[in-house]
Amino acid sequence: MTKTTTCVYHFLVLNWYIFLNYHIPQIGRDEEKLKEFHDGGRSKYLTLLNLLLQAIFFGVACLDDVLKRVIGRKDIKFVTSFRDLLFTTMAFPISTFVFLAFWTLFHYDRNLVYPKGLDDFFPAWVNHAMHTSIFPFSLFETILRPHHYPSKKLGLTLLGAFNFAYIIRILWRYVQTGNWVYPVFASLSPLGIILFFSAAYILVAGIYLFGEKINHWKWGAIAKPQMKKN
Repeated sequence: MTKTTTCVYHFLVLNWYIFLNYHIPQIGRDEEKLKEFHDGGRSKYLTLLNLLLQAIFFGVACLDDVLKRVIGRKDIKFVTSFRDLLFTTMAFPISTFVFLAFWTLFHYDRNLVYPKGLDDFFPAWVNHAMHTSIFPFSLFETILRPHHYPSKKLGLTLLGAFNFAYIIRILWRYVQTGNWVYPVFASLSPLGIILFFSAAYILVAGIYLFGEKINHWKWGAIAKPQMKKN
């Protein structure tokens, strides 16, 4: 894929995520049945946090594309490094986790994560925009260009820090309101919740390592030299 095509792709996906980040929080804002959805802001939902994260990543990717064309250099050290760190440790693992976790729970028992009543407010295309399209966009980015991974220790530490911060957010919300962000937690015992969070981190860490394998498989000759420097 040419540099121009890559730049256009990043620009189009960025605008798609900007639209979603604006449109979805506006849905049913005045509806009493969606009061819980809007109360507390987007930070309580991993799905909405992921949409914001993807918009930030593709914004950085666009900036990287533009600066390279304007300055005429292969790498803009800080921007390119930040782009790769953001994608490898957060954008790819979290989007893939949201895709896998949501659809697994949805097909097991949708009431655990996305009650049927939400269909009255969120059309099918919105559901798929939040929970389906995020995966192919991330996967395509993986094979579109090489991304230089940090050391496994640093990568998994950053990913773990994000997971820990989000768990604290969920628990704090429960302490404040007595309501769980996702219905699945209401069906679990305290031990079950601990096991759920542990399994979630194991899954997202596995996704991180899987992404690294894909990157090395597709771009090994290009990515490996810089990976060794980390």
